[in-house]
Parts: sequence; structure tokens; C-alpha cells
Amino acid sequence: MVARSTIQFPSHGELCTGWLYLPESSAPAPVIVMGHGLGSVRTMRLDAYAERFAAAGYACLVFDYRHFGDSEGQPRQLLDITKQRQDFSAALAYARTLTSVDGNRIVVWGTSFGGGHAIATAADDGHVSAVIAQCPFTNGHASARAIPAWTSTRLTALAIIDQIRGAVGAAPLLVPTAGAPGTVALMTTPDAEAGFLNMVPAGGAGAFQNKVAARISLHLVRDFPGRRAADITAPVLFAICETDSVAPAGPTLKYARTAPAGEIKLYPEGHFDIYVGEPFERVIADQLDFLTRNVPVDEP
Repeated sequence: MVARSTIQFPSHGELCTGWLYLPESSAPAPVIVMGHGLGSVRTMRLDAYAERFAAAGYACLVFDYRHFGDSEGQPRQLLDITKQRQDFSAALAYARTLTSVDGNRIVVWGTSFGGGHAIATAADDGHVSAVIAQCPFTNGHASARAIPAWTSTRLTALAIIDQIRGAVGAAPLLVPTAGAPGTVALMTTPDAEAGFLNMVPAGGAGAFQNKVAARISLHLVRDFPGRRAADITAPVLFAICETDSVAPAGPTLKYARTAPAGEIKLYPEGHFDIYVGEPFERVIADQLDFLTRNVPVDEP
């Protein structure tokens, strides 16, 4: 029987909150460290993945980034790329201290914006056993081009105001993470709002808010985590959605081919489709196959 407990670990003077899933096993299992995407929290379907991984014998550490969900950090809803990657590294460090898991066999798992974090974190760490990057954000320019010009102009203006507010200690200027086409939000493709909110459980997602500090718009366009794929020597599974309107497939495929031990799986779905239903079943089956081959529960 899988056991789940709530845990906390330090990251640069603040605490990140998460879940630790432990499989029914007599020996410490490999551990999958899991982080979500843009403005998302762990209750938005990461439990579904973790439950399947744990049922197959893997431990999972699923966490909220600082400023989001149940983790500490003020102001709330501040999306800071550097801080989120620090949190991923802190989660790896914490996993390595646990006697209940095999801290020498760690898999980094990230989806969407967290997929970019997973690539960058694994490259920086250099000692992980494998990486799974699901519909990963890899190229800021490519994702920015998916935003209509009018929306982009408005977001930039709001981001500059928010950056100034941050510099003087004022509360952040928040914008929706996902919104309908024609509105001002970070993601406004036709599938974005419904797909993003479809990950929120029926009873709500706890501290989730569909809002982030606008200043992130100034930094997304200058972030290219996909470039770090070439620096990862561990096996990497790139799960790429072919009709992805948020993290376009083209640049991700280019980066994936530079990974020395990269594997590519293509799915004829959009960015938000693979979290639920039959597409989820196909994706989780492929990820379990990758794990079984590269980080088997029972070491040979």
C-alpha cells in the first residue's frame, strides 16, 4: 500500500511544502522529484502521476515552489525563475538526506514550465539518474510568439509597472495565468484557460490562484532552458505534444536531439490534454517504461 505524508524542506531561508509518497517496499526505492508548471501547484494532477509511480515501486517527492500553494514566501504568487530552480535543487538535496528512499537514484520530473526547470536543474546537478521533461517550456522566444501582439504589449506594460512596484516594496500587480483569447493573461491560446483550470480538482486546489505577478513577462522571453539539454549525461525522456500552443514542439525537438542520452516521445495532443483521460494513460505508460529501463526499482 502506498503511503503519503506531508513534508517540508528548506530553500534559501524559507520552507517548501510537499508530499512524500513511499511505495510498499522492504528496501529504499528510487525517488522521483516532481515540480509543476507556470503558476501551478501540486494538487493540480501531480498526485495522479505520483500515485501511479508509487504503485510501480517508486518514491515521489512532489512540492510547491516558494510563493505558491502551501509553501512559504512573500509576496504570494511571485513567479521567479531563479527561485523556482533553487527550490528544485533544494528538493534534490532534501531527498538525498532521507533514509526512507534511495537518495543515490534520483529522477527529476517536471511538466510545462517545470519541464524547463527539470532540464536546467539536472544539468546543474550532474548526479541525477534520469530526467522526465513533459511538454517542457524550452524556448522563451518561441513561447512569447504564441502570445498575440496586443496581449504582449499590455503584458509588458503591466510587467514594467509590477517590476517598479517590487523595487519599492509594494504589493505585486497580478495578472491571470490563463485567460480566454483576447484577454490579458500569460496564456490565452484557445485551449489555455479551460485546459489549465481542468487540472484543478473538483473540490478546489487549496491555495491555488489563477494569478501571477506580472513581472515574469519580462523574464520568460529571455529564458532558454532547452539549451541545457546538451549538458545532461543521464537518460532524458522528452514527452512532447505535437500541437502544443504554449511550449511549441519545434524548438523542444531541436534541443531534445542534443541530449546525449535523450529519448523522444511524441503525442498528437495539445499542451493541456495529457494530464487527464486516455492521453494521460498513454503518457504515464511511456514514462513508466522509461523508468523501468533506466532506473529499475530492483537494481540489477
